[in-house]
Amino acid sequence: MNLLFACSEAAPFAKSGGLGDVMGALPLALSKKADTEVAVILPFYPSIKHNPALSADYVCHFYMPLAWRNQYVGIFKSVITHKQGKLTYYFIDNEYYFGREGYGYEDDGERFAYFSKAVLEALLHLDFSPDIIHCNDWQTGYIPLFLKAFYQVSFPNLRTVLTIHNIEYQGKADPSFLAEVLGVDSYWQGAATFDALTNALKCGIVLCDALTTVSNTYAHELQYDYYAHGLAGIIRENAYKMTGIVNGIDTSVYHPEKDTYLPVPFSATSLEGKAENKRILQEALGLPVTNQVPMVAMVSRLVPHKGLPLIMEVGHHLAQCGIQWIILGTGYKEYEDYFRTLSYAYPDAVSAHIYFDESLARRIYGAADFLLMPSQAEPCGLAQLIAMRYGTIPIVRETGGLVDTVSPISIETGEGSGITFKTYHPEDMLGAVIRATELYKNRPMMEAIQKRILRKNPDWQKSAGKYMAVYRSVLPGKEF
Repeated sequence: MNLLFACSEAAPFAKSGGLGDVMGALPLALSKKADTEVAVILPFYPSIKHNPALSADYVCHFYMPLAWRNQYVGIFKSVITHKQGKLTYYFIDNEYYFGREGYGYEDDGERFAYFSKAVLEALLHLDFSPDIIHCNDWQTGYIPLFLKAFYQVSFPNLRTVLTIHNIEYQGKADPSFLAEVLGVDSYWQGAATFDALTNALKCGIVLCDALTTVSNTYAHELQYDYYAHGLAGIIRENAYKMTGIVNGIDTSVYHPEKDTYLPVPFSATSLEGKAENKRILQEALGLPVTNQVPMVAMVSRLVPHKGLPLIMEVGHHLAQCGIQWIILGTGYKEYEDYFRTLSYAYPDAVSAHIYFDESLARRIYGAADFLLMPSQAEPCGLAQLIAMRYGTIPIVRETGGLVDTVSPISIETGEGSGITFKTYHPEDMLGAVIRATELYKNRPMMEAIQKRILRKNPDWQKSAGKYMAVYRSVLPGKEF
């Protein structure tokens, strides 16, 4: 089977969040399966193009119509070989659209409409013929439309799978976008329009052959208005082709015995190293050096759906409940300023770092006793999986992938993998943190839980097998 992943980011080349991690790890896991060839295609951002560590070879260039425009498309290629096979990366080069990093521009809709069509046009020029294009989020939502509108004759057997990583972001545009940018007629208006706007994600949901999202619970939640950001009805109409598959992580990267970012390696059979990492981090961050209070971490984007409104309601109480609280991340200015202020008010209890640094993130995972994720919505979440990989116990709200990956700890028996709370309410979150402080006092139970979650193996092998089943389901009559 030949698979092409189309995405706006993929680690290690470009990463702004969980999508980049998933696109770095899932294609690699699938490329290790027998008789499976995998390629990833993404924009040739400046950080990739000018990366001296990357060797990308020029393949070809051509011009492509995008409505009334005639746009340049350059294709570059890089191949990574491994023991079980290879993984190929293709990069779409266009300085006008991708001479800028990532997202957040007024013309993002046009940028990724161009990218979506260029993915298909590139297949006319490459020596790689996929059976499946695996699309990811709104940035690739127009690929199924372009395939059906312009490329069905060229690729009659090509199928599309779309994964919703976060339904909050949908790629909305003015109704004129349909003709002015996509260059399609009114026949496609019903598929591509929602709430009087052109909607890239809705378009992909309706026209793809199979639909997935990143946890089983999130797949069910998306059928309700509270979670679906307006698209609950569309999801319900297409639920027949929806599968929830929980994400994994690259366990060769997140490995407490081999992680070079950690001052002291450790394992389930040797937890002393985790305690030493905590002491070293306390010294580095100017916190009191003590093992008498738990260290609670947040490694997160500072945005509303991550539960930041709850934090702001009871942040002062959290800072005074007998914990050391470390925050790492960036996001909305009001949250960044709040954490800065909190750290000034409680210098011995709160250490806020309003930036992102992979080295510090790993050191925090390796040192912390608990990780706080009070999310309003969490499609899957990777931080809790990484935390458990380092023996750090998650404190999570029961939503989305957090339900699927973190089982509640029984204070009586010690069974379970995290401290959970149900209601999206500040007092419930505060209560969960207080329960964590009580668990911390029970050192034998605490260490038994840490050792158990350290032994978990949240790699991609099981989930990759489920994706293969989805691919086979849309390719009837083919043997793989």
